[in-house]
Amino acid sequence: MPPAKKRARTYDPAKTRAAVLAQFENVRAAVRELTPEQLAGATRLGDWTVRELAGHLAMAVEAVSRGLDKDEPAGPRLALLDWPFATAPRAGEVDDDVHALAAAEPDLDALYERTLARFGERLPGARDGRLLVTRVGVMTLADYLVTRTVELVVHTDDLNAAVPGLDVPYDRQALAACTRLLADALAAKAPGASTEVRVPPYAVVQCVAGPRHTRGTPPNVVETDPLTWIRLATGRVEWKAALDDAKVSASGERADLGVLLPLMR
Repeated sequence: MPPAKKRARTYDPAKTRAAVLAQFENVRAAVRELTPEQLAGATRLGDWTVRELAGHLAMAVEAVSRGLDKDEPAGPRLALLDWPFATAPRAGEVDDDVHALAAAEPDLDALYERTLARFGERLPGARDGRLLVTRVGVMTLADYLVTRTVELVVHTDDLNAAVPGLDVPYDRQALAACTRLLADALAAKAPGASTEVRVPPYAVVQCVAGPRHTRGTPPNVVETDPLTWIRLATGRVEWKAALDDAKVSASGERADLGVLLPLMR
C-alpha cells in the first residue's frame, strides 16, 4: 500500500543549499586523504568499494547540476514526501552508474573539484521553485536539494563505517534535514497519532493508527538519536538490534516500529 498523503514541512532553501555544499566539502576533505588501500576496501553496500561509494557521493551532487542543465519540464511534480518511497525501483540503475563512473573517473580529487565547480556555477542563478528532471521524477529544486542531504548524510555514515578511524563530520543543517525528512516519511507511511517518535534535537512526529493522545505523556513513545534513526530508516541497523543495544527506547504496545522499517534502502 502506498504511503498516505501528508503535508511536508517546509525547509529554508538557503540553509538547505548551504548544507548540501558544506556536507559535500566535508566528504571531499576526507576522501582526498584516503590511501589507495583504503579506497579499495569493502563497504556495507553490496560489492561497492570505498572508491565507488565516494563516486556515488559526487553523483548525488552532480545530479543537481545535471538537472539544471536540461530545459525545465512541465511536470507532473513528485512531492518531497514521495521521494523516499520512489528510490528503490532505481537501485539497479544507480548501481550500474556507480560502477561506470568508478571506471571512467579514476581521479577522485578531479571528479570532486569538477562537481563542486559545476554546483557553484549552476546553483546561484536557479530559483527554488524551478522544476528539474531527477532519476525518480520531476521535483522542485528546493525539494530535490533536501533529498541531497539524505544522500550525503546516509552515505557519509556508510563511508565512516567502511574506513576504520575515519570520522567525517556531519553538517548540522544537513543532519537535521535528513532526520526530519525520514521522520516525516514514517508518519506518511503509518498515519495516526497513537505513537510519538522523538529524534532530539531535530524531529518529533506522531504516527501509527490507534487512540489519539491529547494530554500528558503519550502512552506509546519511541526515542533515539539522529544517526541511529537514519540507520533504522535506511536499513543499516535493524529494529531489534537497536533495541538490544539500547540505541533506541520504545514504550507502549504501539511502539514497535519493526514492521514499518526500513523506509528506504
